[in-house]
Amino acid sequence: MLQELTRRLRHFVGPLIGIGAVAYFAYHTVEGDRGVLAYVRMKNEILEAELQLAKVSTERQSLEHRVLLLRPDHLDPDMLEERARVMLNMGHDGEVVVFGGGKGH
Repeated sequence: MLQELTRRLRHFVGPLIGIGAVAYFAYHTVEGDRGVLAYVRMKNEILEAELQLAKVSTERQSLEHRVLLLRPDHLDPDMLEERARVMLNMGHDGEVVVFGGGKGH
């Protein structure tokens, strides 16, 4: 009877090991450090970083343009007057001063 039980178990052990291995690799394909979910998280982080880069690049271009307008060889009188008023905190008589909430202005 023990031999019969051992013989029948041999037929189940191989497939059980195979199913266990498939389940193990399937789980780590989805949940592992290099799995599908990690890939999706990494793609989202890359997308956020690219959006941040685009925002910072646009801001940098704007600042570079403003700096260009203040160079001595290419001085814009309106820009000079604007910066002087901001730095000296002054205006003309009768002017209404509206303080903006923007960054860098």
